[in-house]
Amino acid sequence: MSRIQLALNVDDLDEAITFYSKLFNTTPAKVKPGYANFAVTEPPLKLVLLENPGKGGTLNHLGVEVESSDTVHAEIARLAGEGLFTEEEMNTTCCFATQDKVWVTGPGGEKWEVYTVLSDSETFGTSPQHLDDSGGARCCGGSEVDTAEAKPVNSCC
Repeated sequence: MSRIQLALNVDDLDEAITFYSKLFNTTPAKVKPGYANFAVTEPPLKLVLLENPGKGGTLNHLGVEVESSDTVHAEIARLAGEGLFTEEEMNTTCCFATQDKVWVTGPGGEKWEVYTVLSDSETFGTSPQHLDDSGGARCCGGSEVDTAEAKPVNSCC
């Protein structure tokens, strides 16, 4: 099963969780500091909420969650064959999960990821490939994370 992912910046995570729980008549599948996601059955949707005060109500990124790494690799080949620049992240930790993914950027600058979740993680994304020059973590295509509180800042997933 594939489903569209919509990642939104929210000012207040608790308030957003309450609202989206009512809207989609379901509870979050995962809640961590500054982060929540919903696996909505109908319509098939992965809704990701990223606490990002001052940016509430804005789009963080879009995605397509797929079932396997094989599908991610097939999408890499297909997208590259279409002439799109792809940025691959394999076995990366982001959004409290280890994932394989590929990123492309739409004509309006919107970021899209095609990804699969390999396993859950207790950290937002602090693997060495995501550390920036200041010692802070970056996750998911260059988005920043406050590692002191494991809270995303302009981040994704």
